[in-house]
Amino acid sequence: MAKWTPKHEAPEPLEGPVVATVTGGTILWFALFLVQLPFYSWFADRGQLWWVWTCAAGGFLGLIGIWYVRGRDAALKRHAAARAAQDDGEARGDGRDGHDGHDVRDGRPGAA
Repeated sequence: MAKWTPKHEAPEPLEGPVVATVTGGTILWFALFLVQLPFYSWFADRGQLWWVWTCAAGGFLGLIGIWYVRGRDAALKRHAAARAAQDDGEARGDGRDGHDGHDVRDGRPGAA
């Protein structure tokens, strides 16, 4: 059997307002939890308490998601700023090649 090879290159991943999306979803989960709280006994009588606690879990997991995507967004912005600064240095021809004298393998100065 022949190995499958792709015919087209994979497209770049889509980037959108990730932090806003996760924050909105988290708010929605907490809102659903709060809306269901007055009906707690109704859910309990029918054995459907998992509806209430699923919304609570979604809200708390959303808080972890917000923390994660904010850190990811900050890291992407730092990387883009560093790359722009490196590209500006190369475009000006000031002799800086973006290399700071540290070996990429172990980070020791002068090690090559």
